[in-house]
Amino acid sequence: MAEIAPGAVPSPNIWNSPRVYEVENRAVDPDGVLEAAMRAVRPWRGSTVLDLGCGTGFHLPFFAQEAGRVIGVEPHAGLAATARRRVRDLPNVTVRVGAAQALPLPDASVDVVHVRWAYFFGPGCEPGLAELNRVVRRGGAIMIIDNDATRSTFGGWFRRGLPKYDPGAVERFWTRRGYHREPLMIRWSFQNRSDLADVLRIEFPRDLADAFLREHEGLDVDYAVNLWWRRA
Repeated sequence: MAEIAPGAVPSPNIWNSPRVYEVENRAVDPDGVLEAAMRAVRPWRGSTVLDLGCGTGFHLPFFAQEAGRVIGVEPHAGLAATARRRVRDLPNVTVRVGAAQALPLPDASVDVVHVRWAYFFGPGCEPGLAELNRVVRRGGAIMIIDNDATRSTFGGWFRRGLPKYDPGAVERFWTRRGYHREPLMIRWSFQNRSDLADVLRIEFPRDLADAFLREHEGLDVDYAVNLWWRRA
């Protein structure tokens, strides 16, 4: 059993199937919509970037191209070890094991926070938000990417998979805490149907995943997300 940082919220998709999650990461947003939106909020050239819930480190080399320093924090020690191997030749990147609720970082040490589908899904994540407020410097920015369950093909699938999910409650949660909502439309784009099937089966119960696969033709899936952001 891999070591898990205390307080971590399990992520069954990547924790149980990291190789398939890598396929999913490669399929996400080939048009660069998320990158452009984040740059409009707070560019990171020369800055210190925290990639929270970095998993196997997929996004770390991307930020390392411009950032002065990149820190990946991941609660699953096995995934963090994979991330370290991925960035072993990048001297400006470090990876640490830790949970969002207890970041292994000093006060006011980060300029930009990137969180993508990791922990911050509304009510219940207050301890992690308090930690982000602690570690982000004045003039920095927190950027959290999450699903928009109100629209798109994937949003419909998400509602069917989590029928009790309340998008209105989530939006009210973020708004009350001073976060701005940037609604974005991205897409998954896969190389083949087998990859799409594998990814659906780590994101949804098998019967739902197979139903979605039958209902949806092709290799692309329209996918609505929200970029929740706040400047420090």
